[in-house]
Amino acid sequence: MTQPPDLALGADSEVGTLRTVMLHRPGNELKRLTPRNNDSLLFDGIPWVSRAQDEHDAFAAALRERDVEVVYLVDLLVETLADPAARAMAIGHVTSSLRLGDTIRQYLSDALVSASPSELAASLTEGIRNDELRVGHSLVSSLLTHDDFLVDPLPNLLFTRDSSVWLRDRVAVTSLAMPARERETRLTDLIYAHHPRFAGVSRMHGGHLEHVEGGDVLQLASGVVAIGVGERTTPAGAESFARQLLAHDLAHTVLAVPIAQERATMHLDTVVTMVDVDKVVMYPKVADSLWAYPITAENPGAGDPAKVVLDVATPQPLLRAAADAIGLAEMHRIDTGLDPVTAEREQWDDGNNTLAIAPRVAVAYERNTETNERLLEAGIDVIAVSGSELGSGRGGPRCMSCPITREPLA
Repeated sequence: MTQPPDLALGADSEVGTLRTVMLHRPGNELKRLTPRNNDSLLFDGIPWVSRAQDEHDAFAAALRERDVEVVYLVDLLVETLADPAARAMAIGHVTSSLRLGDTIRQYLSDALVSASPSELAASLTEGIRNDELRVGHSLVSSLLTHDDFLVDPLPNLLFTRDSSVWLRDRVAVTSLAMPARERETRLTDLIYAHHPRFAGVSRMHGGHLEHVEGGDVLQLASGVVAIGVGERTTPAGAESFARQLLAHDLAHTVLAVPIAQERATMHLDTVVTMVDVDKVVMYPKVADSLWAYPITAENPGAGDPAKVVLDVATPQPLLRAAADAIGLAEMHRIDTGLDPVTAEREQWDDGNNTLAIAPRVAVAYERNTETNERLLEAGIDVIAVSGSELGSGRGGPRCMSCPITREPLA
């Protein structure tokens, strides 16, 4: 896989024409979900995997029909693991867990060293059970049940938006807050560091820094970035991320947006996403309570984030602050649903989590019929896709996609 020569990597908006996107087709990692582990692995149910794959294939096909290049995370990972240095790092990361013990660690390391790139990628994403390693004599192995995981599966890889975000010509590798997702950023960072497609790309943030997740990062316009602060992204994470954006001239204004620390509103993009340069789809229940703290730098472009002097302004309603930062008279709001009960149902079903693939063109789950009707009435071309099984992990089309290349807005 190589980037077409006429396209530059990067994105500076939520709605510029989408040219390349990274997805993860659900695989055997979803078959590892059980009623005993689905809560800890952040799924609200046990998905019908073959149906989830069919739905995801239809989602990818809908993007290709609109001339979007689709690349898959696991394909990139397999190609990355052909690099000996990348292999060594991946194996070192996955065998460093203190819960393994020395004996299992050695068995696991030996098994992974001899694996092919595709076998290694499968082990890293699907996980490894105690009974799959065939350890000889280990107290740890003896005390674990046969189906306990030595390496946990990563079912949330489906949501590629969270582990990385492209900001202009560089990529931010995020820091995921939940233990079940911690290894995702290591794999993502490995791809960006070692895959030839991304040679020379500058990376920022990273899993070693304060928690920031991609679902909380919205590029409202070139130079204007909103960061949700709630269940997953911490205040310290938002501050650290803002410093980096302002230090490297990736934004002139950052809007820090507090959101409720609840499962239903885990990320900013669960309650608001952009569908045009001046239009958002938004959960009406929180519309009046979403406020933003505008953040600018007294010394923008300082280069060193530690030297950036932040200026945090008085909070304003989010859409007012966004319009002012972008230079618009108004940001127009399209409400989820048609009444409070429908709005709550469709917000839970990711009615706000749309993926814009161009101005006034958005992908949405077909089940959110009333929200989609409102989008159509507002002049938005809705590409409706099925998500009855994909939605069991609480994520919609935006969550399932990491834009790698978007055309700049005119």
